[in-house]
Amino acid sequence: MNESNQRTGQNKYRPFILAAVMLAMFVGAIEATIVSTAMPAITADLGDFQLYSWVFSSYLLMSTVTVLLYGKLSDLFGRKPVLTLGMSFFLVGSILCGFAESMEWLIAFRFIQGLGAGAVMPIASTIVGDIYSKEERAKIQGYLSSVWGISAVMGPAIGGLLVETIGWQYVFWINIPLGVLSLTVLWIFLKEDVEKNTSPIDYKGAALLSVALTVLLYLLVEGGISIPWLSSTALIMIASAVLLLYLFVRHELKAPDPMMPFSIWRNRAIFIANIVSLTTGVLLIGISSYLPAFVTGVMEESASIAGFTLTAMSIGWPIAATVAGRLLIKIGYYKTSLLGGISLIIGTFLFVLMEPGYGPVWPAVSSFFVGIGMGLTTTSFIVSIQSAVPWKLRGAATAANMFMRNLGSTVGVALLGGILNASIRSSFEKSENTEVQSLGVDAVNSLLEAEQRSRIEPVVLEQLQSAMTSGLNIVYFIVFAFALISLFFILFLPRKE
Repeated sequence: MNESNQRTGQNKYRPFILAAVMLAMFVGAIEATIVSTAMPAITADLGDFQLYSWVFSSYLLMSTVTVLLYGKLSDLFGRKPVLTLGMSFFLVGSILCGFAESMEWLIAFRFIQGLGAGAVMPIASTIVGDIYSKEERAKIQGYLSSVWGISAVMGPAIGGLLVETIGWQYVFWINIPLGVLSLTVLWIFLKEDVEKNTSPIDYKGAALLSVALTVLLYLLVEGGISIPWLSSTALIMIASAVLLLYLFVRHELKAPDPMMPFSIWRNRAIFIANIVSLTTGVLLIGISSYLPAFVTGVMEESASIAGFTLTAMSIGWPIAATVAGRLLIKIGYYKTSLLGGISLIIGTFLFVLMEPGYGPVWPAVSSFFVGIGMGLTTTSFIVSIQSAVPWKLRGAATAANMFMRNLGSTVGVALLGGILNASIRSSFEKSENTEVQSLGVDAVNSLLEAEQRSRIEPVVLEQLQSAMTSGLNIVYFIVFAFALISLFFILFLPRKE
């Protein structure tokens, strides 16, 4: 495909295409904040707090596995039909999530939603890479990142309002009109001239990766709870996951048209960007998944206030992304990424220091610094990666970077969820109160809704909140460790632009 010819043909319609892409990204971005905000209410209604992390894990697992496949399909068949397929799965899953009558059904429907989500973000970003020149992308990526800010301001506010008025089901159903509108505009204005490609689709690679991640994810969530860490079952699952990942990498290196082209990883900037995306994915999900539960259950604030603490992160993200577009030109890729890494350290360290009595402003400030760090690093990485590869690899390269961040989030939510559940259970067992000793992890459900919380005896309430606080302190310490790892790798980025 001749990129300059395609951009020339699209110039007239670029504002409409950009608006449709931003709307598609908004649907994907708002999903994170609006569902996190609603989770305390969903858990209070459906129960099964021990399955809390599975609501995120199921969605992230499918979006992580499919993101590479969608990226490759978009290089073969064009961006528009593949984005349409993904968005359709996403919207069907959203409709079904609203009808879930138990936590198990909600998790199952989140699998369907995640199956489509893998297409939305990477292909939307790739479309922008197609229709704008290398020089224009830094500024436009700043605009795209502003979507995170808009969704962050609206997501928690809308989520809190819906939860407190007509019900949590509508946090899923709000996706429907937005997704349909985005697809309609894209089909009207985006014209693609895709070269015929007879390369086989790498289904074997997709299958190996899917099974490997499913085994690993299940062990991370259930390890220490239903599966003892030192049991033969756990060891077999670890060995199976490692073997399957090995087979996946070996297959991808030999495949004629691999789902993940490891050849692009020879570029040092791309390699480091992908590794840092993995580590930042862990810290990002650790904050966004469990912060609302802490603010609601321990600080005893409303769903709207819990949403506000997450909003601060996504306000910092687009501000930093917009500034990053200019910094990339003025001070370069290395220094811009370094500033982002330092900001991640500051934000996560503030979470380590957080105490229940500090109030919601403290986690909001901490979130803001994390948002600044994410905005600077992700914008730098996407602009650099899309500039380093030709059109025929751009979809796969963009998807590979988002895959690594999604993989970090997938593993992170499972790992941190397992650690949190194990810590809460340990705190109950160590309690001197016999009533607390007999409680299961699901007992913390009652912390997440004001009316249920008011019926708990003060002594028991204090110990429930203490158990959740100690568990989340461990989670935030691990998040801080991943921020340190991120900064360490950023130091190895090439300094020549």
